[in-house]
Amino acid sequence: MKTVESIIKEGDCAQVLRDYPDNFFDLIVTSPPYADQRKNTYGGIPPAKYVDWFVQRSAEFLRVLKPTGSFVLNIKEKVIAGERHTYVLELILALREQGWKWTEEYIWHKRNCHPGKWPNRFRDAWERCLHFTKTSKFNMYQDAVMVPMGDWAKTRLKKLGKNDVIRFNSQVGSGFGKNIQNWVGRDMAYPSNVLHFATETGNKNHSAAFPRALPEWFIKLFTKEGDWVLDPFVGSGTTCEVAQKLRRNSVGIDILPEYVQLSTEKINPVEIMLFEKRAEYGKSDKKRNN
Repeated sequence: MKTVESIIKEGDCAQVLRDYPDNFFDLIVTSPPYADQRKNTYGGIPPAKYVDWFVQRSAEFLRVLKPTGSFVLNIKEKVIAGERHTYVLELILALREQGWKWTEEYIWHKRNCHPGKWPNRFRDAWERCLHFTKTSKFNMYQDAVMVPMGDWAKTRLKKLGKNDVIRFNSQVGSGFGKNIQNWVGRDMAYPSNVLHFATETGNKNHSAAFPRALPEWFIKLFTKEGDWVLDPFVGSGTTCEVAQKLRRNSVGIDILPEYVQLSTEKINPVEIMLFEKRAEYGKSDKKRNN
């Protein structure tokens, strides 16, 4: 069995990625520092300068991503002076001007988010996962993220009415319709673009670690075993850790040496385990041959 490569590099991704050829990566999935956030960690980027800062780096992302690849950007705008800032919307427009196609938007619903309020709003329980591509034809393995139909199907599909065996249009005038009988006999269904993942408390030692389930879902959806995954703001190393367990090659980049060390510690034990297993297999083969 071929061992996957997991590489962690220190530096600014705009500089580090210059060492990589065009059209190298199959997937870029990342959560960069949000504007003015994590000042104690990364110094913070003022919202008014965020787009200019980001597009300098996304130019390299565009170059190193394969035409069949995908770029997933987990990001959320912040509230300034009582209103939402528009830097995420401005960034979407700037990326389109740069040559990216804004193919889809997934919503990460933090299903264990605790309640809270401010004078003019409630606590955020979601974040954006923006999906960009270079072309309209990109790799997507939708069957890899199918979900069980659920217990509702056992009773709902047991006995069909006359409107269940035709395309029955919504009676609220929305224009949507469905044919219930199409679900009969199915054990699995395709998910929606709302991802219900709990935040994790196990990703310690980093101020903004996202749950393993988030990169895992996108890695399964947009890559196959042996493909190359890039996280240019790797932080605590979650993306590379998950990619390795899914047998994808990966590169993680971070500007802070302590997070490079943290990420390296996450992936090294797996590599050691694989090496030890190969050594054991080799000893067994020798015994059988003797």
